[in-house]
Amino acid sequence: MKEFDFIKSIKQSTYSQPSVIKGVGDDAAVFRQGHADIVTAVDTFVEGVHFTKETMGVYDVGYRALAANISDIAAMGATPVMYLVSVVFPNTWTAQERLHLMNGMKELAQAYRMDMIGGDTVAGDTFVLSVTIIGYVHASKVRYRSTAQENDVVFVTGTLGDAAAGLSILLNEVDGIKYDKYFIHRHIRPTPRITFAEALHTIDRVTLNDVSDGIASEATEIAQASHVDIYLSDEKVPVSRHYNQFPPSQQYNWKYFGGEDFEMLGTVARRDWETVQLAAKITGVDVTEIGTVTSGSGKVYLEQNGSTKPLPKKGYQH
Repeated sequence: MKEFDFIKSIKQSTYSQPSVIKGVGDDAAVFRQGHADIVTAVDTFVEGVHFTKETMGVYDVGYRALAANISDIAAMGATPVMYLVSVVFPNTWTAQERLHLMNGMKELAQAYRMDMIGGDTVAGDTFVLSVTIIGYVHASKVRYRSTAQENDVVFVTGTLGDAAAGLSILLNEVDGIKYDKYFIHRHIRPTPRITFAEALHTIDRVTLNDVSDGIASEATEIAQASHVDIYLSDEKVPVSRHYNQFPPSQQYNWKYFGGEDFEMLGTVARRDWETVQLAAKITGVDVTEIGTVTSGSGKVYLEQNGSTKPLPKKGYQH
């Protein structure tokens, strides 16, 4: 399939967002926005670095790539509305595989009424997928990493370590695992916490960070940006009900350093914690208090088995 035929095959016939003036089909896309701040993010995925076709189908690659970007938008408290896709396709890819990749993104985009408004396709030796996402947020409701304060509640959505466990299963590093399909699904089909983040709009100050590189890394980013220390309680950090079947050392590493769960880590004033719990209940998301914020200089500590030790800023490295 030639480039322009491929572009024609994936072009949207209509757009969900009224702000889109011109989408695919010209030298550049045009959109008009006047009542909110524009939030943008970009993620790049390289075959052999972020995935292999042996462990993940191309449909899931597309789905997961867009999900990762949507998760970034959620962490800013914004609503995703548009995205652009640039792809380097090796000549070994079939026309069907290329369409499957785009359809994986399309499935998730439709769920959030997002429009694909442009991008680029080229041929190359290695498959590379770069997704740029655009979101809108009210100017007073942007969520930054730098707003955590002393005595805040530290919380996280969902369970941690599942995605890393799923990857390990796909790589045949562990076997004899019960409920392996659950862990694999958590790796290849993450759920961005957009609706949960949006439901926090009544809170004036809430600090958010999506768990893409591991909770140790994300908590440190908040602590450093906010010039505070964060204390996490190991016994409170949530894991799935079948997580304890893995060796303890793997549980620990995946939970804190595995990443790619795309859950939401945050801090909020104690007076607003009940509102966070209500938002979680309304959106069908589990949320757990896992620690507290103290004055400090950007460090994260883990309370475990009666002792407290620094939690290093380790995590997934691209």
